Amino acid sequence: MSQTFGERVRSALQARGPLCVGIDPHAALLAAWGLTDDAQGVRDFGLRTVEAAAGRVGIVKPQVSFFERFGSRGIAALEDVLAAARAAGLIVIADAKRGDIGSTMDDYARAWLTPGSPLEADALTVNPFLGVGALDGAFALATDHAKGLFVLAATSNPEAEGLQRSTGSTGATVSASVITEVSARNAALSQTGEWGSFGFVIGATVDWKQAGIEAFMPSAPILAPGFGAQGATPSDLRSRFGAMAEAVIASESRSILSAGPADLPEAITARAAEYLEVTGV
Repeated sequence: MSQTFGERVRSALQARGPLCVGIDPHAALLAAWGLTDDAQGVRDFGLRTVEAAAGRVGIVKPQVSFFERFGSRGIAALEDVLAAARAAGLIVIADAKRGDIGSTMDDYARAWLTPGSPLEADALTVNPFLGVGALDGAFALATDHAKGLFVLAATSNPEAEGLQRSTGSTGATVSASVITEVSARNAALSQTGEWGSFGFVIGATVDWKQAGIEAFMPSAPILAPGFGAQGATPSDLRSRFGAMAEAVIASESRSILSAGPADLPEAITARAAEYLEVTGV
């Protein structure tokens, strides 16, 4: 029987450490890399990043918006990058933050999580703020195909605080309620000791106490933006995530990608080593 997505992530983190390389072809980075600001440029950027990441980390995270802005040609470029990354043995998280209701959400999930789909990834970031139950079709599809979801729970952008830190009749914050609901689904599907396949997006700069969240069971991957350019460092990983530190996927993009294509492999190797020193993998 093939591994669940949660167990695949667990194996990748144990083998390669927590660093996840974001594939974020900002216009400024394209220029710095000497690439054109068009679909061909983002394709070349993505493929070079995949080549540099393969064998050095276990996970990459293409940011869909940077490809999508070029329309159908940009999406075709993304398809090539996704396929190359998966062929290289990397776990691929499509950072698209999809969230809708009913058949609309179901088809978003089919687009990104169906084996053989042009946009096939290993996992998809999703938005639960139309209600966690609105994602049920995506949860089911991910389970059927041994894929994963990363549910936005406690993001670090200041605009989110009013919504995500607010409390309902139970006294729990919205962030905590999302984690509780998704964790219940993980518990129903995971064998004892297994990691759940429905992970969470929790910013590395989030104060867990302020957000009203705490360690959860069963364990599930935590996709943690906020490392690198946003201020968190590898040495912060254990202090910020405590008992959940071993489940953290530390996402960095600009801080690594700014090294440029020639120096990118060395930059990834060096940064991965910093995380490995902290985690002791």
